[in-house]
Amino acid sequence: MDTLQALNQVSNGRRDYVTTEEFAESITRSTNTLRKNHCLNGHCYGIRPIKVGGRLLWSVKDIAKLLKGEVKP
Repeated sequence: MDTLQALNQVSNGRRDYVTTEEFAESITRSTNTLRKNHCLNGHCYGIRPIKVGGRLLWSVKDIAKLLKGEVKP
């Protein structure tokens, strides 16, 4: 299974945003790596999350662009 299929499976093909844990799983990184990059830079791999109820939510569309190589990490 390629990474885009894994991302689609994680998002159930219906959601526009995924949690930090789901984002980390789709790009095979630690959640702490994502949180640290966001804290230091305001983004992680060029993706800016939205905050909802104290949680970071990441755009599935932007993650897909990252996985396709359209966004420079």
